[in-house]
Amino acid sequence: MLQARRSRIRPEHQPPHPPLDAPFAVPRARDPRATPQPRRQSARKDPARARVLDMNSRVIGVMSTQWGLVTRAQAIGVGMSPEQVDRLVRSGAWIAVRTGVYAERDYVHSLTTHAEQRMLADRAASLRVGRPHVFSHHSAAYPLELPVLHEPDPTSHVTHPGLVGTHRRHGIAHHLAPYPSEQLCTVAGMRMLGPARTALDITREHGHLAGLVAVDSAMRMGVTRQELVAVLSQMHCWPQSTVMRDVIESASPDTDSIGETLMRHLVEGLGFGVPEVQFGLTAEGRTAWCDLRLGRQVFEFDGKVKILTPVDGGVADRPPTEVLWAEKGRHDFVAGFKLGVCRVTWADVWGPGLERGRARLLREYLATCVRFGIDVSDLAQYRPRHPRPRPRPSRPTYRLMGWDRWAA
Repeated sequence: MLQARRSRIRPEHQPPHPPLDAPFAVPRARDPRATPQPRRQSARKDPARARVLDMNSRVIGVMSTQWGLVTRAQAIGVGMSPEQVDRLVRSGAWIAVRTGVYAERDYVHSLTTHAEQRMLADRAASLRVGRPHVFSHHSAAYPLELPVLHEPDPTSHVTHPGLVGTHRRHGIAHHLAPYPSEQLCTVAGMRMLGPARTALDITREHGHLAGLVAVDSAMRMGVTRQELVAVLSQMHCWPQSTVMRDVIESASPDTDSIGETLMRHLVEGLGFGVPEVQFGLTAEGRTAWCDLRLGRQVFEFDGKVKILTPVDGGVADRPPTEVLWAEKGRHDFVAGFKLGVCRVTWADVWGPGLERGRARLLREYLATCVRFGIDVSDLAQYRPRHPRPRPRPSRPTYRLMGWDRWAA
């Protein structure tokens, strides 16, 4: 009875004893202190392994010429099967930027700024447009490194030669408009409209303020008012031509940033005249240039870029404490001429604090008028005899071609 019970609990198939001349075939007891080995992941769950198994060098070659993007048809055309493409997408190794247009996951995640993400989306949209086209509007502004306001509803913009008109389909704005060859340029292999035409197109699309920012930025890059007028003369009967003309007349090449343009627009809206841009004072071997002057009130725009290093997207060439101390000395120098100094930040010129900012600027301007009046004839002897040295335009913090740097 006992023997039968033991036979039932004994395994039916016992492994054979290893031969005596094969000691390494004997299974060894597992050391409980040993580090457990990770389970081998399937290609479907391991994006890196899926990339190695499914991608080939020809696909990478196509991506290298298309800003890190490849279409489904192109991938299949260079030797990949539809199943391989689907496996890369399911595993997360590839991300669908648009329907049928893919980029590698690590590359997409490395694009952190709005401009970089928009450029990738615009390039993907271009691969899905079959008709001849060029980039325009905001889709041209970012590659041109033209500082502009963000679109309320980000859209990819392409322009086709033809009669004037616009239609939107699948997140792409197709603009039908003629353009002469002299308005075209090529940036990183992409054909697009130049900065003068792009700034005016943004004016037509988004109105006076967005256009003023774009035109100011274009003039900062070296576009002249005469060039803008020449482009406008070819668009004189188009919609919003009156707004474009007003923006060209109001624009200034002396503003150094979007913030200064917005501040100038806000000060003009106070209703006390047009402020002087880049008001200079010199005395005792020192010269200071102020962003705006209205009467005896000076307005200075303060952005974080002044105290951030270039590595962090700023322009400071010394520690923040030294920058702030030098700015205090400059503030005291200007205020010593019996001028009011109003410090303005982004919160005053954009967003929900705009109305509070307008009220504060008006309050400070009126207080300065009470204290010092509005006449500045006594400052004529302190005005610089030379124009303001033109500062070097600061390059944007985003990368124009991020894929080749990541792939390298």
